[in-house]
Amino acid sequence: MSAPAQPAPAAVIRVPAGTTAAAAVRAAELPSRGEPDAIVVVADADGTLRDLSWVPDTDADVTPVAANTEAGRSVIRHSCAHVLAQAVQELFPEAKLGIGPPITDGFYYDFDVAQPFTPEDLAALEKRMQKIIKDGQLFARRVYASKDEAREELANEPFKLELVDDKSGDPDVMEVGGDELTAYDNLNPRTKERVWGDLCRGPHIPTTRFIPAFKLTRSSAAYWRGDQRNASLQRIYGTAWESQEALDRHLELIEEALKRDHRKLGTELDLFSFPDEIGSGLVVFHPKGGIVRNEMEEYSRKQHIAADYEFVNTPHLTKGQLFHTSGHLDWYADGMFPPMQIDAELNPDGTVRKPGQDYYLKPMNCPMHCLIFRARGRSYRELPLRLFEFGTVYRYEKSGVVHGLTRARGFTQDDAHIYVTREQMRDELASLLQFVLDLLKDYGLDDFFLELSTKDEEKFVGSDEIWEESTRVLAEVAQASGLELVPDPGGAAFYGPKISVQVRDALGRSWQMSTIQLDFNFPERFELEYTAADGSRQRPVMIHRALFGSIERFFAVLLEHYAGAFPAWLAPVQVVGIPVADAHVDYLKDVAAELKSRGVRVDVDASDDRMAKKIVNQTNQKVPFLLLAGDKDIEAGAVSFRFPDRTQVNGVPKDQAVAAILRWIGERRNDAPTAENLGALLEAGAGT
Repeated sequence: MSAPAQPAPAAVIRVPAGTTAAAAVRAAELPSRGEPDAIVVVADADGTLRDLSWVPDTDADVTPVAANTEAGRSVIRHSCAHVLAQAVQELFPEAKLGIGPPITDGFYYDFDVAQPFTPEDLAALEKRMQKIIKDGQLFARRVYASKDEAREELANEPFKLELVDDKSGDPDVMEVGGDELTAYDNLNPRTKERVWGDLCRGPHIPTTRFIPAFKLTRSSAAYWRGDQRNASLQRIYGTAWESQEALDRHLELIEEALKRDHRKLGTELDLFSFPDEIGSGLVVFHPKGGIVRNEMEEYSRKQHIAADYEFVNTPHLTKGQLFHTSGHLDWYADGMFPPMQIDAELNPDGTVRKPGQDYYLKPMNCPMHCLIFRARGRSYRELPLRLFEFGTVYRYEKSGVVHGLTRARGFTQDDAHIYVTREQMRDELASLLQFVLDLLKDYGLDDFFLELSTKDEEKFVGSDEIWEESTRVLAEVAQASGLELVPDPGGAAFYGPKISVQVRDALGRSWQMSTIQLDFNFPERFELEYTAADGSRQRPVMIHRALFGSIERFFAVLLEHYAGAFPAWLAPVQVVGIPVADAHVDYLKDVAAELKSRGVRVDVDASDDRMAKKIVNQTNQKVPFLLLAGDKDIEAGAVSFRFPDRTQVNGVPKDQAVAAILRWIGERRNDAPTAENLGALLEAGAGT
């Protein structure tokens, strides 16, 4: 299963002055309502999306935007959010409106209501929305003559009044923006009378009938503008698509994603847990999870050694001054745990002889790695110097943000900091990006794109010139990789721009994995130097790189990607022997001993369960190889393979079976063994 494919970009059409974009779309005989590729809006020469009712003052070249594109879906979803808000105010007249933006794969709308919404409320709202959509109400843009006019109309909508006073609004929520203050009215298609309206900058679909398929998914608590200091609201989430088929496919993906939720699988497979006694966002790995984690780390460690990385270790906490030097306490204090003050010395009378110092749990490893670089003189001959650490860090994520292993408060980064000369910088970045991609592929992830995060104008250190050079070099390296490059304006850390490697999993979902950040600022702040070939003292350039992001998060991504069925080389239990009866246990224990002596993680299920139940139990535990043995197998000196897909290969000589398993694991294959692919291996003589 994967995300819907994106259609090819539409050809440019011309909208003559004084006519509507809709007329130009009709003249070009482009798809209209009822088709998945129906044109819902157009994009002008600047990329601004315009309603089909838009009338340009001069001839304008525009790009039609189809419903089955990301931009088209966003417009449909935002329009569906308006339909939801109308339905809420019809069923709950006292409800006050918050905001209702499109989001990835859906939309939401926030409301101030007396009681939380119930599942029965959502069902009633869906029914009312279906009626509104069937009515074919028209979306009509209207410009307020002044703020006062808007305030008068919205006098009973306190949250909208706040947006009017802001005027500029927040472009991320599609509420207010541009040079005009606008509303969108829903009009009766026959009388053209206003039925309902909302403060909004648009654009919108022509009529509600351009919403072919939608579903309300859940409700939750929220805060006005995402700030816990503000009013508590109720949020309704939904999704909308260009066709019923696309909606059905999306709902199937949601159902599959729920089955693959790493928190659920972590419990079912006995991999890890989050004990309340330890605290929110702090995980403990159980023995099986520890095996998977160790295999992940050990393979990564070997690859780093081969690539000339040097391993270091740093403590979990440090004096606060280190983070003043790095700038974290200026720019990142909200993401750090509060300080602990220790080392104070008191006089006998209780007065302070020596004040204590603030110590912090480290949120990053990079400042300590800079101290390692600075511990002695460095020569240009040592560069690139690649320092690597599995370093555990701690970040104060708010309780509403913590999410299993993917957003934890304590986690271990596979963290590297690479110090290079200016001349080495470009080649090292290109080599590093390839190293990252190759290693991720070794774990079975191979669908990549890149994101380039650039300077946050409100949160950065260093000169504009250095940022411009850093960003240009990273962009050139990213483009040279041949991968899709997506901009992330303002998404950089305060000390430098970054490339992040985005990975699509088995369900087509995107995950941020590795990050590569170019940094001219830390070497300056920590006064790092090396002796150049001409004897002068020079600043190195620093590259920050976390390959997995964090071990915990990568564990979660792999767990969901493989739906709990880790590849055999990573699986906590690689082989389980299942006897047909008690008389066959000892035979399978001998086979298991041979495998165990060769490093295979193997068990024999000697429980009192019947064989069929044992097969079900071990299959549910995602064991890649099940070895069955009965009287006929023992007589032939053989075993039978049973695979997770319920296929089977019978009567395989045990020496061949052992050799085939060893080869499968040794090759670090990421596909699941089946009768077909293991049978092909056996037929080719790989097990002899």
